[in-house]
Amino acid sequence: MINVKDNLFMLETDHTSYWFHITDTGLPEHLYYGPSVYYGSSARAGTADCEAEELIQALGDRRSFPGGNMISLDQEHPAVNPEDLCLELSGYGKGDIREPFVELVFADGSRTADFRFVRAKFGKMPDESGKKRMAGTEVQQTGAAGTEVQQSEPAGAAETGTLLLPHAYDETGKAERLIVTLCEQAEKLRLDLVYDVFPECDIICRFARLYNESGKTVQIERLMSTQLDFSRDDLNMRSFHGTWVREMNPVDVPVRAGKYVVSSVCGASSSRANPFVMLYPDDTGEAYGLCYGFNLIYSGNHYEAAEVNAFGKTRFVSGINPAGFCWQLKHGSYFDTPQAVMTVSARGFNGMSTAMHAFVREHIVRGAWKHKVRPIVLNSWEAAYRKFNEKKLLYLARKAKEAGIELFVMDDGWFGERNDDTSSLGDWTANLKKLPGGLEGIAGKVKALGLDFGIWVEPEMINVDSNLYRTHPEWVMEIPGREHAEGRNQRILDLANPAVVTYLIQQMTNVFNAAQVSYVKWDMNRIFSDVFSKAFPPEQQGEIAHRYICGLYRMMKTLTERFPEILFEGCAAGGNRSDLGILSYFPQIWASDNTDPLARAKIQEGYSYGYPPSVISNHFSDSPNHQTLRETPMQTRFDVAAFGILGYECNLLDPSVRRFEKIRQHIVLYKKWREIFQFGTFYRVSGNRMQATQAHSAHRSWIVVSPDRSKAIGMLQQDLVTPSAQYAVFQAAGLDPEKQYHFYNIPRNMNLMRFGSLINTQTAFHIKKNSLLHRTIASYKRMPGEQEEHTVSGAVLMQAGIQLLPAFCGTGFDETVRYFQDYASRMYFMEAADVPNIPT
Repeated sequence: MINVKDNLFMLETDHTSYWFHITDTGLPEHLYYGPSVYYGSSARAGTADCEAEELIQALGDRRSFPGGNMISLDQEHPAVNPEDLCLELSGYGKGDIREPFVELVFADGSRTADFRFVRAKFGKMPDESGKKRMAGTEVQQTGAAGTEVQQSEPAGAAETGTLLLPHAYDETGKAERLIVTLCEQAEKLRLDLVYDVFPECDIICRFARLYNESGKTVQIERLMSTQLDFSRDDLNMRSFHGTWVREMNPVDVPVRAGKYVVSSVCGASSSRANPFVMLYPDDTGEAYGLCYGFNLIYSGNHYEAAEVNAFGKTRFVSGINPAGFCWQLKHGSYFDTPQAVMTVSARGFNGMSTAMHAFVREHIVRGAWKHKVRPIVLNSWEAAYRKFNEKKLLYLARKAKEAGIELFVMDDGWFGERNDDTSSLGDWTANLKKLPGGLEGIAGKVKALGLDFGIWVEPEMINVDSNLYRTHPEWVMEIPGREHAEGRNQRILDLANPAVVTYLIQQMTNVFNAAQVSYVKWDMNRIFSDVFSKAFPPEQQGEIAHRYICGLYRMMKTLTERFPEILFEGCAAGGNRSDLGILSYFPQIWASDNTDPLARAKIQEGYSYGYPPSVISNHFSDSPNHQTLRETPMQTRFDVAAFGILGYECNLLDPSVRRFEKIRQHIVLYKKWREIFQFGTFYRVSGNRMQATQAHSAHRSWIVVSPDRSKAIGMLQQDLVTPSAQYAVFQAAGLDPEKQYHFYNIPRNMNLMRFGSLINTQTAFHIKKNSLLHRTIASYKRMPGEQEEHTVSGAVLMQAGIQLLPAFCGTGFDETVRYFQDYASRMYFMEAADVPNIPT
């Protein structure tokens, strides 16, 4: 809900409040963003229990005299010192020396930008197409700004010619939009600050649109998407960093003075620094305390910064990275920033994550797959890499069908002369030596088995050794006269060039039609170098990285609308482009090329702070793992991959009969609980306790709960065993405290080989470890696993937890002992006593 009274703007969601007002000088001063300060429907229907002026006096700046060694805004307001004000936007030149929201260079070379309030308009958010315009109330303030510029209203997605930026959308009819218009004091420029309020998700989105009616070209060197100022200096910033196969590692930095920056200049949102970040004070944990979450609906170079000034105020900004960016804003045109996403929770990290997850599911993911359960896939990559033919693929597909898998994916190596990574990217025609019947032939045979068919593509890339490069070298992003800095033996096609985008759309259309595909894995395997477009003049080369992303969005939008039933999965060397921009078109992402469950659990947990399980694709793979060579239990590989969208990436022809049957059982189990795994409410449970001596051995615990809180699945997973540490408690979250729940696990028989020479403690004669006799006995005799079964209230599960049976510690083993060794995991199920059991 948006309420306005006497230049006080109050943006209210179900549990948060965002307030700012317009000062006498026309500056938008930020007052408050945090847990709701309105209580009760009567307060929400009006404005507040006190008058707007009283609130402004209580929360705003009340300086009577100028600060020492500070700049005054103007002679009429000497006590207005922008350096120490909390503002909705700011720039250099008028005394604010903190991180700027906007940096412009005017035709005369000057850089001071002075925007003041003119008017505001608020009402229901327009629909995504922009055809249904926003109708609402307008608020004006006279005498506070320069000459007005003709107004045009931002639509649901920003589009100018071939430039496209995705925005959040609304299908509930409850979201509202506020447009605050400011004009530059000396130049005919207008800046719209656009706020979209999604009340049920506790989300506020912001973006900016800058119009130029000055008659001259203006250079934009920086235009952020959001700016948020805090009257405090005790916040920590959590950001998520890494590289290939090591994505989303949380890093916490206290921001007490100076500046901390998270950014990407990779040409993509990148695995080096995800655009999702958090701010929180020291006393915040998973289930308690204040937490702010921020993200950006953008897939390119991004920038997030938190800065504390000399007066104890913290400023946060987020948007396009200014490094390497310079936009020539011509007369009569406008520029839109990507949309920033903000939330705040008083219920700790989990509360913030719950809001972000709901927002992504309901207002970012689009199309036929928005609420549809995702199929279980077998991807051919780790089973065959590029060394395959049709016969080998069909063997894999038949085994996949036998296991219960629903979709078979043919990965890299099917086109051109693609036997390694040095050739054929760009030549999207089937290799008839590998696939004699072409795409149509292999797809038809896979479908005849009762499986859907999927395919891998990397349309943005090109090899020098390709027919496309030989025909169109001018379509490649490279600098004439300079040796190109190669990445993965491939180069990047210039998606800033509309002709290239049009060509690629047609090429992908041909591929998808030929194979009648049900799934597309869209890859992008390198970061940018030598950024340059031969289609643009020198003065516009600072626009190319952004224009590339807009060209990518045009291609994705066109293809997803042309093929609405295809399930697209975004991949970029794993998680090099895992962001809300990609998710606006592709409903899921391949979060990492790392399928080692120990590493993957950390990666998935990192993603879970800002992204729901319904958009994260995870694969069960072979052991030893192909990325780490670590050997891990089958159960752990399944348990970790099941929390989200389960798939398989291994050669199903290799496992023994027993192991293959276990895979089949895993798939049956996942299908029974799939909707909860994918679309349930996810919690990281910090309260789960293992014996204190295990503190140095990392462990993690997750739980995902059905929307009606009648069912839940939990997981406990550890890295390494600590000797003589038996104690563990499983504690739940998100349940109904008043319901009775049946808590249980599915006992698994243990392989006798795992106990090594301890077998001799139970035999009358010596058995050599790993001998034929040892293996023979183990094939017939299995050790029973522990059984947990309790019926208790949700309150007991969440507050006290279940004391699990003790772990093995070297003194004996039977069905009352938990075999919980290195890299082990357990899955626990909770079902309300008044709902039917899900068969297991």
